[in-house]
Amino acid sequence: MAFNFDEGIDRRHSDSSKWNKYSDEVLPMWVADMDFRSPPCIVDALHQRVEHGVFGYGTRPKALIDVIVKRMADLYQWQIKPEWIVILPGVVAGLNISVRAFTAPDESTIAPTPIYPPFRKSSALAQRPQLNAPLRLENGRWVMDLSSLESQLTGKEKLLMLCNPQNPGGTVYSREELQQQLTFAQRHDLIVCSDEIHCDLLLDMDAQHIPFATLSDDAERRSITLISPSKTFNIAGLGASFAIIPDPQLRKQFNTTRDGIVPSVDVLALTAATAAWRDGDDWLQALLPYLRRNRDRLVSAVNAIPGLEMVSPQATYLGWVDATALPVDNPTLFFQKAGLGFSPGADFGEAKFVRINFGCTTANLEEAIRRIDAAVKSLS
Repeated sequence: MAFNFDEGIDRRHSDSSKWNKYSDEVLPMWVADMDFRSPPCIVDALHQRVEHGVFGYGTRPKALIDVIVKRMADLYQWQIKPEWIVILPGVVAGLNISVRAFTAPDESTIAPTPIYPPFRKSSALAQRPQLNAPLRLENGRWVMDLSSLESQLTGKEKLLMLCNPQNPGGTVYSREELQQQLTFAQRHDLIVCSDEIHCDLLLDMDAQHIPFATLSDDAERRSITLISPSKTFNIAGLGASFAIIPDPQLRKQFNTTRDGIVPSVDVLALTAATAAWRDGDDWLQALLPYLRRNRDRLVSAVNAIPGLEMVSPQATYLGWVDATALPVDNPTLFFQKAGLGFSPGADFGEAKFVRINFGCTTANLEEAIRRIDAAVKSLS
């Protein structure tokens, strides 16, 4: 089946938070939400479920649990048990539950910086201190420097929060890099929460996603793995995500913390998630080359513009652009005035960067590149 990713879908006057944030003059390329129509298998499954006409409380769907178990085995040779899976309305909920479940008020979390904003917010909202391990640029990849934290550790650190593939940098961590993260966690007796929501969106042909929990029995025992089809299949608005927690005590702590606060997932979201992971791989295999071309075009264009630099992300549909050399105080506001709605780097921990979502039509990407180039030239 052919899929048309060039189709221009008008989201401006829909319920899209992405397209309603700015005026009509601004091209929104911020939140991690693609502009493509979701796979037909998902649309068909939702139509069929809606035709049933009754939307009462749902149960834990065996078909979905079986799909997740099979997917982990097929893709990663990870033999998980159904009872390890906790269904959540979003990965962000999983981050917040993990912070509250596995740290006391006087205990700390550890996370990379720059990082997806909810990593930072989850600790702040729970009033837990957070240490940040800086990302450093190494051979064209953003990698985490945990060793730089050793002198700052007090023994009050309890939770290591990882992101793989990394958001916003796009790095897919190698086995050796993941092993270094595990060694750090073992040395300091840390529980590890690993956000792996972008694991299906691998753009480098030789990139391989390795779930942190698959490194060893010890890694599995100390881990909470957060996954979802939402980013991959463009169903973030339906909100079905999952925590895989092998250790029964950690799973009990996690569930006790979420009880009565975090709601169950609605039946349509579960229907969409099942269809995505069961029947959506043909669509995904067509999407990845399109995203790869968009990435390569954006990287080439950005790096040809004086004052801007962008490392080619190994995964995701997000470009992390260094605007430090531009003679502007606030690059996000500068580009917004030029008709471009980018994610502020300050939200991730780097005020002189912007994050660009290239999960869009080629036509919109070309228009964005034209506006970026014109904006920077206007400074001369």
